[in-house]
Amino acid sequence: MVFSDTSVQPDYDRKAELIAFDETKSGVKGLVDSGVTEVPRIFRLPSPENLTSRQPQLTLPIIDLEGMNEDPIRRKEVIRQVKDALESWGFFQMVNHGIPINVLEEMLKGVRDFHEQDTEVKKQWYKRDLSGKTRFVYLSNFDIYATPVANWRDSCYCFMAPNSPQPHELPPVCREILLEYSKQVTKLAVCLFELMSEALGLDPNHLLDMGCADGLSVVGQYYPSCPQPELTAGTRDHTDNDFITILLQDYIGGLKIFYQNQWIDVPPVPGALVVNAGDYMQASLSLSLSLNIWVILGIYRLITNDKFVSSQHKVVTNKVGPRVSVASFFTTGLIQTSKIYKPIKDLLSVDNPAKYRSTTVKEYVDFYRAKGLDGTSALLHFKI
Repeated sequence: MVFSDTSVQPDYDRKAELIAFDETKSGVKGLVDSGVTEVPRIFRLPSPENLTSRQPQLTLPIIDLEGMNEDPIRRKEVIRQVKDALESWGFFQMVNHGIPINVLEEMLKGVRDFHEQDTEVKKQWYKRDLSGKTRFVYLSNFDIYATPVANWRDSCYCFMAPNSPQPHELPPVCREILLEYSKQVTKLAVCLFELMSEALGLDPNHLLDMGCADGLSVVGQYYPSCPQPELTAGTRDHTDNDFITILLQDYIGGLKIFYQNQWIDVPPVPGALVVNAGDYMQASLSLSLSLNIWVILGIYRLITNDKFVSSQHKVVTNKVGPRVSVASFFTTGLIQTSKIYKPIKDLLSVDNPAKYRSTTVKEYVDFYRAKGLDGTSALLHFKI
């Protein structure tokens, strides 16, 4: 398969090259393994990425959860920190969250081991059906035929809840750790939703009763080393289409958040997890009066009526690699339900009317996937 420069071949047939790449089922890693020295056209950004920061770097809040369940005063302080972080950044890092370091390391290793298997072994999992009917899916770029630029990454999607997969539905190389990590990250998410509810001035169970922790998709991202990192992106700027996202990243880094009109680096902190509010959270809390939260950005922003922000974020590429991360998306998008989400009533007032229309998670997710990661927020489609 040959990917040539558009300046040399003006009759560039993008769709044909997308199909050719997709049909290899070997992903971006397959390109790197083949010895590619230039970024193929399907991955090239409209303009080069500025990988050097010229501004003083702000620091993403780091929240220490230790002792909050034993000390009421400590818990109130953590709730205040969560509220401040989600209302301003939409993100924070957390330490002493309860998931052992060895479990975090094994989860990263499981994702790396899956992607670094022989291609013929991985191909049996390669599909483009993200409906959840297949509990484990490996592919490169879920939106490759919708977005104008492909991302320099491969992914494996594991649909872990509401119905836990049977062991044989998961690859042997990462089966046990996926089941264990999913159990522990769900327990952590329940704790976070309680903190977020209280940060909005609501009953601790408010978000849980809304079903925010009922669905879980664990996505293992693999970003191979890139020969020309300024020409492409690991993940283009976007917000998440869920309630919250809990991110585990390795030591390489590359995550950036758009804050105060500049892109801020999120350097890895040993043992830490990154949390961000999704679009569902922003909109729901906006509609309700006091709820805000990226564990996934979108419905959360919707239900909080913009009280919690779902911030734009992206991942830049690097000549060093591979970079591995694990994103746990808490969303009900794959659950067959007609439940309507809208701004939380308790958060609304005459001075703070609803900013978003009602929607189902399925409608939101379907629109998000059809749109692709094009640098715009899906929330705009649901604005009143």
